[in-house]
Amino acid sequence: MALDTHDATAPNALLPDLLTLTAASVAPMEALLERARDALRDQFLDGDRISSAKVEENQLAAHGLAWLATYVESLRQMQKWAVALDGEGALGEMEKLILQIGFGEYLSQIHGGIPMNQGEIVRLSDLGLGLVQPNDPEVVKLILEGNSTAARTRLVALMRDNHGHATFGATGLDDELEMVRDQFRRYADDKVVPFAHEWHLKDELIPMSVIEELAEMGVFGLTIPEEFGGFGFPKAAMVVVSEELSRGYIGVGSLGTRSEIAAELILTGGTDAQKAEWLPKISSAEVLPTAVFTEPNTGSDLGSLRTRAVKDGETYSVTGNKTWITHAARANVMTLLARTNPDTSDYRGLSMFIAEKTPGDVANPFPTDGMTGGEIEVLGYRGMKEYELAFDGFAVKADNLLGGEEGKGFKQLMETFESARIQTAARAIGVAQNALEIGMQYAEDRKQFGKSLIEFPRVSGKLAMMAVEIMIARQLTYFSAWEKDHGHRCDVEAGMAKLLGARVAWAAADNALQIHGGNGFALEYQISRILCDARILNIFEGAGEIQAQVIARRLLS
Repeated sequence: MALDTHDATAPNALLPDLLTLTAASVAPMEALLERARDALRDQFLDGDRISSAKVEENQLAAHGLAWLATYVESLRQMQKWAVALDGEGALGEMEKLILQIGFGEYLSQIHGGIPMNQGEIVRLSDLGLGLVQPNDPEVVKLILEGNSTAARTRLVALMRDNHGHATFGATGLDDELEMVRDQFRRYADDKVVPFAHEWHLKDELIPMSVIEELAEMGVFGLTIPEEFGGFGFPKAAMVVVSEELSRGYIGVGSLGTRSEIAAELILTGGTDAQKAEWLPKISSAEVLPTAVFTEPNTGSDLGSLRTRAVKDGETYSVTGNKTWITHAARANVMTLLARTNPDTSDYRGLSMFIAEKTPGDVANPFPTDGMTGGEIEVLGYRGMKEYELAFDGFAVKADNLLGGEEGKGFKQLMETFESARIQTAARAIGVAQNALEIGMQYAEDRKQFGKSLIEFPRVSGKLAMMAVEIMIARQLTYFSAWEKDHGHRCDVEAGMAKLLGARVAWAAADNALQIHGGNGFALEYQISRILCDARILNIFEGAGEIQAQVIARRLLS
């Protein structure tokens, strides 16, 4: 089908039968994904198995498949969101525009090139499909008319009317979760936003008073079962809380991450005694956990870590080095991954420990015998601080071997990755939302050439695309949380949410800084902090390349 021209600046009217158009566009993209998957399976097969060496040789194709699958799932979830809102009579003009622009843009990128980051574009030809022209009339219409200048301009006009709300457009959550959102949104606005930039500039730890208030609000026991002193909320609640607190400051939004990881480790891998001992303490914030996994020379290759734990009677003696340990000084318990079988050199010899330590302070951050540490100075994500740790005969009670059995540590850790990546995706949405709101306010206030910056199409267009992609990432994240809450394996879905959310956060921060112009480069402006905070999201909890590799391997298997 030939691609007709159109006037993108003509007065905008919502596309007729929008939901019919978008619904009809999903199936062709699903078929395209299947064709790409089949083509790459043939390319990567070695006998009857996928060859890791072949996948590694052509990472662009493998990782491109992960991105294509992420886009297709995003379209599915946006369609599901819109249909649900329509059924409730809540699909308003703003939501329709978000849907229309999102479909128009993502369909265009699928056929023209998906940006994995600023300098890497993956095209369908890279996936073994050659030059693919869109020929479904619904897809063509959305590509041509969905993401028009007029549509973006109208969306921003509606956003300006709705600027008092942190989330543009209906989210599709139920009333209870929206009440949770509202509670934490108000807390972030009152207790975090006014102070976050000063904490960042001074490189200060988030005050203990904030941790105490969050403990009273139940943040650290949000998803812990009620029988262990928690609220027993679904992962969806954790997503909403993480999103809203991160909208205030990513450091505050991340305070619950280590508690979430520790609780999940103990819930899925701990003994009954360990659950009874530690979960109530984590829930109440009587103990603050930190995750001690990464080593200086291993990075994402956790299977090759070298920190040793040698049993001697009723204790293990730990020796080795760890790095990028968040909130390590204040924590009083560590989920510590170490090698208990010296005859192994891969994941099979690893064990997880619940390792107790004495909390430190500024003068003496690591007072516990057998461990020392030093701060790693970082660009952003500063409120909890990062540390290198060294263990030399550090003692851990044998009773604190997670699950009471050696060699299970890597498997236990893998079982937490879904939740950790879902939460990271939520933090990314919060950071992106913060960038959008700050960028939009600056564009309203700043006058150039006799009018507000927001009146210029390339400024309003940036804001519109921020809002659209934030909603796409949000729906993908909600979906992964829903899958987790319903007991489904969701490592692919969680990985997709994290992969896209991290890119969206960085794009939003970068574009919001661009709207600020030279002022955005000044440390006194909040957007300088948000840009630094956004950059970490594509690195921790699985770097984007690792994330895409994991997704691709699952898709091809």
